[in-house]
Amino acid sequence: MKAIWAAALLALVGGSVADAAAPQRAATHKTVRSKAAKHRKARRPHRHVAQPAATAPEVASCIPPATPIAGAVPTPLDLYGPIFIAVQQARLFPDSKSFADATPLRARATILADWCATHPGTPDQLHAFVQRNFAVPMVAPTPAANPSRPPVQDHIAALWPHLTRPPVAETPGGSALALPERYVVPGGRFREMYYWDSYFTMLGLKADGHADLVESMLADFVSLVERYGHIPNGTRTYYVERSQPPVLYLMLALSDANDPALEARRLAALRREHDFWMQPERVVTMPDGSVLNRYYSHADRPREESWREDVALQARTKRDAGPLYRDIRAAAESGWDFSSRWFADGKTLATIDTTNVVPVDLNSLLYGMEGAIAEQCRAAADAACATRYDALAAARKKAVETWLWDDKGGRYGDWDIAKKTLRRGLTAATAFPLFTGLAASDRADLVAATIDESLVAPGGLRTTLARTGEQWDTPNGWPPLQWIAIEGLNRTGHETAARELAQRFLATVLHEYRASGRMLEKYDVEQARPGGGGEYPLQDGFGWTNGVVRALIARYGKAQ
Repeated sequence: MKAIWAAALLALVGGSVADAAAPQRAATHKTVRSKAAKHRKARRPHRHVAQPAATAPEVASCIPPATPIAGAVPTPLDLYGPIFIAVQQARLFPDSKSFADATPLRARATILADWCATHPGTPDQLHAFVQRNFAVPMVAPTPAANPSRPPVQDHIAALWPHLTRPPVAETPGGSALALPERYVVPGGRFREMYYWDSYFTMLGLKADGHADLVESMLADFVSLVERYGHIPNGTRTYYVERSQPPVLYLMLALSDANDPALEARRLAALRREHDFWMQPERVVTMPDGSVLNRYYSHADRPREESWREDVALQARTKRDAGPLYRDIRAAAESGWDFSSRWFADGKTLATIDTTNVVPVDLNSLLYGMEGAIAEQCRAAADAACATRYDALAAARKKAVETWLWDDKGGRYGDWDIAKKTLRRGLTAATAFPLFTGLAASDRADLVAATIDESLVAPGGLRTTLARTGEQWDTPNGWPPLQWIAIEGLNRTGHETAARELAQRFLATVLHEYRASGRMLEKYDVEQARPGGGGEYPLQDGFGWTNGVVRALIARYGKAQ
């Protein structure tokens, strides 16, 4: 137990857990998994009975005080400290995210008092403690595929109800954020609403006539901005410290609402989100004094949803824990977790340095956001606001064209802050300036040619050209990046290339659907098969795949 207490103390102050925690024996892992499996099989549903809160004296001093992340909200680590760490170290559950999503069955004070009184030291004792105090969610199975393989659009239509969730009320001591309206989840282990995923999901919802769900999800997102000042990565307390690619303005463009009061509220939320991205930590001054942005995180500790993976990486690399964990979290904010884009050597996760990168996709989206705010301000007869955001968009466009363009490579890229130069490597992010209308027409033509020559594979758009084994590198192709590239090509006059790319990706998805009945989160676009890599098993059911495929079919029809 001494190792657990030492690890807890270090983690709660942002130190390295790996340096303090003794490794668990393989035999212990096996025993715990076996015990957990047996218990889940035998477990019966039980009713949550409210327990009287323990008084302060009942909570022993064995729980060290928490050090919450600046600007965030209390997370499972903040609330349960050594309990959370002990469960993760003991590998009671195959996925680190499982316990991070657990719901307490008793008042927090009572749980802490139970821990301090019992000091569970063996796997069996720890497992019993968890079962006594928490309800741990399991991955919801995807409905069995119909052997007759109905048209894929019918399969997607049948998945929407499975992925739709009712409003959420906050549970004291739990990690779920409250949401006032219905929403759609990605599926599998992703049992909450995610930020940039939802835009691509909403494309399909709109194509399928679910305007009501689009509006309810928008209400949820506006509510999140009003409460937290930005949209968290996902609707869990442990995601509040970071966001994701800012696509709220694109979501709002999908709305059919025509209510001046609602439009004013949404514009206020959009402006507040822009303020979040313009905080000093996320702003980078370029060599000529212009301003661009980067992904960032205030948190210098392991991600709670991937605790063991982050601790293991720090132990393996021996890197300074705080900066390493911030770079990992910043990569998670980018949505590209993980990719060679964020590796100093362009090859290995051990060299991740995301906060040292000015990404072209983030700045393209912020350009789009600034333009959308200006347009909405004009519609509201707020000339000063429109002028301000028009100027911000124009300045950003100039900075991107100056610093993130590679004329020799015919691509847009990412700026290395330390080296003061563009990073090497062509990636699908080069399509974002086309997608948001930032790219000059002659450069858009060059990018379209580069995409066609180097990124287009037989089954769709490659994410990068680097083979690292990470999921956001080749040979994987991701539905959102297919949409960005297709829309970018269309917007800049390359309709034939856009149609061909759409047909290639649809053919890959339909090939896998006919073979397995599954809609996957990512695909190997070189071999037209399921994608690989990543920290977790390949997920099925998947929200943004359903959305992009449904929207592409609505536009182009099924792949030939």
